[in-house]
Amino acid sequence: MPPVAFPASLCLAKRFFRSTTALSSDFSHIVIGGGIVGVATAAELQQEPSNRVLLVEKHGALAQETTSRNSEVIHAGLYYPPTSHKAQMCIAGKNKIYDACKRGTFQVSLQRCGKWIVAQSEADEEYLGKLASNARELDVPVEMVSVKKAKRDYPLIRAERAILESPTTGIISAHDLVMFHEARFENSDGTVGLNSKVTNIEYNQGNSNYTVTMETDGEEIELTTDNVVNSAGVFAAEVANMVLPEPRQYEYYFAKGNYFSYTPEQPLRQKITDKLIYPCPNPNASSLGTHLTFDLGGQLRFGPDLEWLDITKPEEIDYTPNAKNLTPAYEAIKTYFPAITENSLVPSYSGIRPKLLSREQSQSQFADFVIKEEEGLPGFVNLLGIESPGLTSAWAIAEHVKSIYHK
Repeated sequence: MPPVAFPASLCLAKRFFRSTTALSSDFSHIVIGGGIVGVATAAELQQEPSNRVLLVEKHGALAQETTSRNSEVIHAGLYYPPTSHKAQMCIAGKNKIYDACKRGTFQVSLQRCGKWIVAQSEADEEYLGKLASNARELDVPVEMVSVKKAKRDYPLIRAERAILESPTTGIISAHDLVMFHEARFENSDGTVGLNSKVTNIEYNQGNSNYTVTMETDGEEIELTTDNVVNSAGVFAAEVANMVLPEPRQYEYYFAKGNYFSYTPEQPLRQKITDKLIYPCPNPNASSLGTHLTFDLGGQLRFGPDLEWLDITKPEEIDYTPNAKNLTPAYEAIKTYFPAITENSLVPSYSGIRPKLLSREQSQSQFADFVIKEEEGLPGFVNLLGIESPGLTSAWAIAEHVKSIYHK
């Protein structure tokens, strides 16, 4: 078989993959989507000596969408049903991050700051009791903090009824985490294709492989692969539907999360908090509420809120933060931070949650990650509905995908 020639943008450090007569496909795996989950998955698959992995990203750089538009929180995993992918992947991903940090081989900026979930009403307090029970069943450390102690330590934070502390919650640089997995992928001779948009996928039943068509640098190319991992983020449903029969196709719903930067109008004479502060969340954790977080430099920010979008295609997404949501965000925040003023908030940025349940369905059902090899499509693995806690879960999801191929 002659060498597979790629445009320059499809090659990382000008490395060209050359097919050999021993291989029937150009690649063993094509991973679609260069967000944190796609990069981690490609890196994990490339650790197998027999694999030749191509990571395809439509943008000119990795991690330009959901990964770069989140709270950068290392979630503890206490909110989700014990048997769910969200719980299992979040806890395993968190542990991998902290374990790698302990070993000293993980050059990623992070801080294990912990968080408080604050209850203002009897219903909130009852919810915290159930959440603590769920955490204990998951073996996630939690402890109750007395309201008296909270007022002494952080007098600007309001918690009328109860506080549940999650000491294994932290914050991390999403950019550094992507670079860590990108380096793992590069160092094991993986290939990255930037500016490469997948336009079609076809299963070749006779060869038991796939033809992936993509546009790159204004031209259309076709590559064959034994396996496909669909980690296309907000575009994952569209990619899945390229190859799935119509009765099994997926529909995405999009929810926007707006973030607000904070600059106090008057200097505050007291420390606000060293902990992340979360209100009690919406039903089924479709949103964890407009919470107080900070970055690794200590700059406070609030968000995300939850704004369902009336769109059906990811191409229609407008990432401009919605200024109309500032007042509702202020009203939500002042329930646990009464000193805040509306004028101290400014719309900053937004992210999108790709959801498999509608607004109405989300009120009564729990939406788990979908991580599955599709029936009748051997080697085609879908990663769908990867919203929060996707950043924390990425490394564990990558290992899980690898286990599907290498049992």
